[in-house]
Amino acid sequence: MTFKTDLSSVGATCVMKSEVRSKGAPEPIGPYSQGVDGGAVYCSGQVGADPSTGKLEEGVVAQTRRAILNLSGVLDAAGLGLGDVAKTTVFMVDLSEFAQMNEEYGRHFSPPFPARSTVQVGALPKGARVEIEAIAVR
Repeated sequence: MTFKTDLSSVGATCVMKSEVRSKGAPEPIGPYSQGVDGGAVYCSGQVGADPSTGKLEEGVVAQTRRAILNLSGVLDAAGLGLGDVAKTTVFMVDLSEFAQMNEEYGRHFSPPFPARSTVQVGALPKGARVEIEAIAVR
């Protein structure tokens, strides 16, 4: 049996996806994109590494700040900003540093704040203390 579907009657649209690249964030260290624009922009996790040197900032506060600046660079390349972020996920190697991360995070986002999940993980790339990924909407 063969089915033929005509989605034009329901107003379906096809969304293309494209890679988002920014010099304002470190180059990927594996087979992934800094971000993908598919209507919403999906940003890969950013650690607190300076994009010009590749070196991690010292401590969870500085790494949180740098990770958010790196996310901002990716979003900027897609024509968006931190105010367009709808959801973040924060990965931390030690949740006892949550309050420090949370205070710095709060300096970069404003109401309505993005939805957020925070999880503790065993390890992060480059020995980072924190990694943040984001989804932004147009």
